Amino acid sequence: MWCCRLSHLHGRLQNLLSRGVTCSAFQQPNFKSLFPLAIRWHHTASKSLNCAWQQHEDHFELQYANTVMRFDYVWLRDHCRSASCYNSKTHQRSLDTASVDLCIKPKTIRLDETTLFFTWPDGHVTKYDLDWLVKNSYEGQKQKVIQPRILWNAEIYQQAQVPSVDFQSFLETNDGLKNFLQNFLLYGIAFVENVPPTQEHTEKLAERISLIRETIYGRMWYFTSDFSRGDTAYTKLALDRHTDTAYFQEPCGYNNYDRAVINTVPYDVVHRWYTAHRTLTVELRRPENEFWVKLKPGRVLFIDNWRVLHGRESFTGYRQLCGCYLTRDDVSNTARLLGLQA
Repeated sequence: MWCCRLSHLHGRLQNLLSRGVTCSAFQQPNFKSLFPLAIRWHHTASKSLNCAWQQHEDHFELQYANTVMRFDYVWLRDHCRSASCYNSKTHQRSLDTASVDLCIKPKTIRLDETTLFFTWPDGHVTKYDLDWLVKNSYEGQKQKVIQPRILWNAEIYQQAQVPSVDFQSFLETNDGLKNFLQNFLLYGIAFVENVPPTQEHTEKLAERISLIRETIYGRMWYFTSDFSRGDTAYTKLALDRHTDTAYFQEPCGYNNYDRAVINTVPYDVVHRWYTAHRTLTVELRRPENEFWVKLKPGRVLFIDNWRVLHGRESFTGYRQLCGCYLTRDDVSNTARLLGLQA
């Protein structure tokens, strides 16, 4: 489980570092035959299409859109999008994959303009658009451009001058929300400004993006410094760089404070762990890898708990802090609905 942490300050604040921060039972395919399949390249009549394909004994090879793709014949039969094999309304397959012969090979293959037709031994015809095959092939996926992620330090982030998003724009326009999520995906942190400093408005802000995750801390947590809670986070003490909920069954990151006793590895392995821990800690504590920000009422910080560690300096005075955890699936889904490759 991944969580996104959202933090919002209320009231007076002094020197606060952002808290954001499958077979033996089955017949195996026999790809050797007394009469092997003749292998030759087939080219399209249209030179502008620049497409060629080749039928091999155990797979189909396609050259198109500057990409060489290879498809297993079972895969090609299994992903058929005909009405009898696939429900286009629910986007679920009707074909029983286990019923497909593992030794299946097409009886004939032909290309009509930009559509490939595979006729199978039982007479069923599967057709694929060339662009669909590019998009869904293994080779095509490797070339797919995902939403960029910027590896940054304090200097890079400050020079980028990443703009915050206004509260009203965030709530009322898709452009505002998309700009926010683009910044969040790029850097792992993003700010919203001019938020009324109440728990209700902070909750409303979070719900604009995702479902709020219920945890042992409740739906929304809201607290001041309270030593009776038995957690350093509820004190005025400094918090070293960490991610939250490392003690959950499905933790989202590493937390130096909440590590359990290391008792599942032998002594020689555990020493390697401490060596790696020292290397990581030194790197994390380099000043150039720290971005300090002083939060104030009205400013909300979202943190990708898979990418960015957070902490704070010790402080004096009085502070109020509220926040919550969001589910990664829902954050990513919102981004995709807005056209971002999350």
